[in-house]
Amino acid sequence: MCNKNSNYFDQFTWPEILHLYPESSWDIKAYHQILCRGDYPDFLDKYIQLPIMQRLSGVGLLCGSDWTKLFHNRFFYSRLDHSIGVALIIWNFTHDKAQTLAGLFHDVSTPTFSHVSDFRKGDALTQTITEEDNSSLVRKDLTLTKLLEEDGIKVEQVENYHIYPVADNEIPQLSADRLEYMFPSGAVLEGSWNLEEIEKTYRDIVVLKNESNQDELAFKSLEIAQNYCKKFCMTGHLLQMNEDKMTLHLLGQIMNRAVEEGLLQEEDFMQLSESQIIEKIDNKGSQNFQKLYKTFRNMECILHSDIELPEDEYFNLSLKVKLRYINPLVKTESGVKRLNECSNVSKSLIDDFLHWEDKKFGSVKYYSEK
Repeated sequence: MCNKNSNYFDQFTWPEILHLYPESSWDIKAYHQILCRGDYPDFLDKYIQLPIMQRLSGVGLLCGSDWTKLFHNRFFYSRLDHSIGVALIIWNFTHDKAQTLAGLFHDVSTPTFSHVSDFRKGDALTQTITEEDNSSLVRKDLTLTKLLEEDGIKVEQVENYHIYPVADNEIPQLSADRLEYMFPSGAVLEGSWNLEEIEKTYRDIVVLKNESNQDELAFKSLEIAQNYCKKFCMTGHLLQMNEDKMTLHLLGQIMNRAVEEGLLQEEDFMQLSESQIIEKIDNKGSQNFQKLYKTFRNMECILHSDIELPEDEYFNLSLKVKLRYINPLVKTESGVKRLNECSNVSKSLIDDFLHWEDKKFGSVKYYSEK
């Protein structure tokens, strides 16, 4: 940390965070091979090919940020890629088919642009609205349920991955879902993870019992846990900055307006890919709609201030969002501990993450053709 009176994250501007690491190649198939450690569960393939899963190939993990100049995303990573990754992690640590399939299906209710739908509906703080229909979608898919029956698996075992602590648990614990999404998120956004670093980190992870005597993903090495926490917190920090809030909130408002103007229907968000939605609204709709849309597509920076800027010139926002961070378990000579209990460096970092706040308002100047 810089000093006890400063916050570690204050030193980083948005452009600096996006370019903290050099460009590097990133192969999704090679990444998934790391997660399954050469033991790929072939039974997954028939489920991955189902339309309910394939729809997710057109839904980005990073919530519409692939479509604005404000971000410089290094590659596209879909919700299908994420779902497969979660399933592979669960399989690697449990070799349990039901848990693995629950992980694979955990995002089937995710609409186009992912958590933008939560922002659309006023749930920026918990971002859980997109999960509400997951169980019913699994149960209604007759082809899926037939495959489950053939495999001797009950739908109750796979419709809700929250029942499996290795698959999912509460922040700041480490779960398969949380472990998976932060590897590609960091790689896409600021380039913080390459495949070599992921493999080194992944090989250090084991399943241990936590304070509640539940299974939880944990680290064997303090050094690797510290590095993982540092990178996780930096990506989590980026996701609480006004730039990210602006991206999700503004795109959410654009989607609401598109529905109001008849450019989109609500069912489109569960049927169309992101590129298809963009095609449907590009250069369409009212002048006010296109002003919002072109502001989103072309914005390259936003203003941070303590006051709201003139509404006729700026789109303003002021809201709190879900904080994504990790305080993992670490195996030490004296027993299993939380990282902040055995590392002052990580404790300070986590404290700074939790106490950092952006300026009250984020504002972007409306796009003008002039």
